[in-house]
Amino acid sequence: MYAVEMKNITKRFSNVIANNSVNLSIKKGEIHSLLGENGAGKTTLMKILYGMYQPDEGEIFINGKKETISSPAKAIRLGIAMVHQHFMLVEPMTVAENIVLGYEPRKGIFFNMEQAAANVQEISEKYGLKVDPLAKIEDLPVGTKQRVEILKALYRKAEILILDEPTAVLTPLEVKELFSILKELKKIGKSIIIITHKLNETMDIADRITVLRGGNVIDTMEKCDT
Repeated sequence: MYAVEMKNITKRFSNVIANNSVNLSIKKGEIHSLLGENGAGKTTLMKILYGMYQPDEGEIFINGKKETISSPAKAIRLGIAMVHQHFMLVEPMTVAENIVLGYEPRKGIFFNMEQAAANVQEISEKYGLKVDPLAKIEDLPVGTKQRVEILKALYRKAEILILDEPTAVLTPLEVKELFSILKELKKIGKSIIIITHKLNETMDIADRITVLRGGNVIDTMEKCDT
């Protein structure tokens, strides 16, 4: 059984076909690269999986069950999270406040900052993703902000993690650290989808590769077959 199956997905914007009868399958515990140039339809396809867009045609199955993913909130309930190329963090707020946003622990009617920080510290240690829960987002380097986004997804119990061009703004050292994190998440059974146009990074990290061009799937292959 696949963690994700997208069958014959078609998405149109006016007269432009962004995805043309696309088929994609993602295994549990694999890193899968969606490889293609800008405009290939990679991000559109993943926004459909994350509930940001609705397909004009096609079906989506999560762990073998057909699902209508009507919104990101529905995607999160299904264990799907997306780390966007431009981070969706509130800069003046702390790491802890960002990670628990929408799922805040409370003491009576008030936000319990102490418990939030403790929760974030616990999940940070569980996954080996070191962050300071009380640091302000605006004071953090880009690589750490991305780590916060990943922790935010894991806090919501994501089993399927989509990363859109995750290395675009990272230094070479931060790329190395990110790939190490993703490999550890793979070991514990998380399914990871990386949207990228960088072939060399795909060869470093992916187990399987799906190549898109002009909204069409050209091929899906094991890395060892490339």
